[in-house]
Amino acid sequence: MDEKAAQAPSGAPGSVPPAIVVMGVAGCGKSAVGTALAVVLGGVFIEGDRLHPPENVARMASGEPLTDQLREGWLDAIGARIAATVGQGQGAVAACSALKRSYRERLSGFCPDIVFLYLEIDPATARKRVGNRKGHFMPASLVDSQFAILEPPTAEERALTLDAKRPVGEIVAEAARLIRLI
Repeated sequence: MDEKAAQAPSGAPGSVPPAIVVMGVAGCGKSAVGTALAVVLGGVFIEGDRLHPPENVARMASGEPLTDQLREGWLDAIGARIAATVGQGQGAVAACSALKRSYRERLSGFCPDIVFLYLEIDPATARKRVGNRKGHFMPASLVDSQFAILEPPTAEERALTLDAKRPVGEIVAEAARLIRLI
């Protein structure tokens, strides 16, 4: 267990939280890890990028970063989808950058038991990964703007931190193990 993950709050061992948000900057692997983690945990995967309004997608595609105000409706859409999924008795695993603590607090307002899985990565690796993606609206030029506003989770938050440069399978296995300890 990495040192940061060891700081995560604990609850009843063996119980899986109803909602997990896989978070981090573009290129850290949120979608790949989130999809696989949902399968392992038997939950529903929610792709946050698909919930952006067209205006946000157009703005990012043109190389303009989103403001806090532009993210509000998007975060609310993700939070509502998480709450609806949990309300139907299913576990939810969502991919959402959740870069600032205030964004995570907003999401937690929809489901207080959310656990955040922060995929930590360096700027050079993130830029390279985003630059190699095909068919995604987010250009590599916006990676630095995400690092500029990133507020990694602190020890007071219900969050786990994992190294995003590891293979997806390793990340998912470690995440599932740690999540079951919460």
